[in-house]
Amino acid sequence: MKTLIIGPSWVGDMLMSQSLYRHLKQQNPEREIDVLAPDWCRPVLARMPEVSSSIAMPVGHGSLQWGVRKEIGQQLGKQGYEQAFVLPNSLKSALIPWFAKIPKRTGWRGEMRYGLLNDIRPLDKEAFPLMVQRYVALSQLASSPALPLEQILYPQLSVDEQAQTDAIRQFDLQPEKAVAFCPGAEFGPAKRWPDYHYADLAKLLIADGYQIWLFGSTNDSEACQQIITQLSEVEQKQCINLAGKTTLPQAIDLIATCKAAVSNDSGLMHIAAAVGTPLVALYGPTSPGFTPPLSEKAEIIRLIDGFHKIRKGDADQGYHQSLIDITPAIAHNALQKWLG
Repeated sequence: MKTLIIGPSWVGDMLMSQSLYRHLKQQNPEREIDVLAPDWCRPVLARMPEVSSSIAMPVGHGSLQWGVRKEIGQQLGKQGYEQAFVLPNSLKSALIPWFAKIPKRTGWRGEMRYGLLNDIRPLDKEAFPLMVQRYVALSQLASSPALPLEQILYPQLSVDEQAQTDAIRQFDLQPEKAVAFCPGAEFGPAKRWPDYHYADLAKLLIADGYQIWLFGSTNDSEACQQIITQLSEVEQKQCINLAGKTTLPQAIDLIATCKAAVSNDSGLMHIAAAVGTPLVALYGPTSPGFTPPLSEKAEIIRLIDGFHKIRKGDADQGYHQSLIDITPAIAHNALQKWLG
């Protein structure tokens, strides 16, 4: 069966969608899976063995562009797809499979998508509390209950060992005792552990003999540099700012070689989980009850309950108090499970 997936727009969500692909391939190893995705997610798809090809989605996030979607749909309609899975819940995300006239179009009900989807599922959010459960459920019969986490196939990204070696050489790194820090997060500092906490944790780990690798996008480079400036001159030599310098595939390969990772709730957190790196995941306003890191080696630290839809914290520098309250000592103690 040739299958088209309309993928989510964020790296973390795309990683969780791999569980759906794994279940589809488990049911039918011959199934061919193509994923329509924005360019920033496609490097992640290239590391998913279940995905035959990724197709560039030229329409920006949140943009309708009816004519462009119609043209893409008509082109894809020539590819012989038998089923489409529409993972976003928006009406516009269901247009392309409809334009492509794919016989079976599966997805959650979302924004009144009757007609666009012909295998439409009403979503009981309490019955399917986790995003990954909602994705995987689309591979099951509509009447099937949510699979518990222990029965879900977790995301597993492949690692290019030669590219990993080349990246270590390119950035002059010491992988024998490296710990990854992922201090960035979308929508500002409210989801971020404070830079001064990261700096203090770096000091503790450097004293333990570890080298710190800082990962993130170009937008995170300044936050990473703020961490480094709080270290002594000697400590700075053991703290490497890679934010904005690596490609996403390089970040995947380098995080995979680290002894552990410390991360905010972000796409890189899900990457660390998907390559099997032991992980300490720091949560504040956002909740691991919806998008936890999917790994048996993840330790989640959160000091509050519930979900708080907030993009700016009420503390200095826009941080959220619940993340400020997670001290470096707490994170350091959690890491000892993996480093001790």
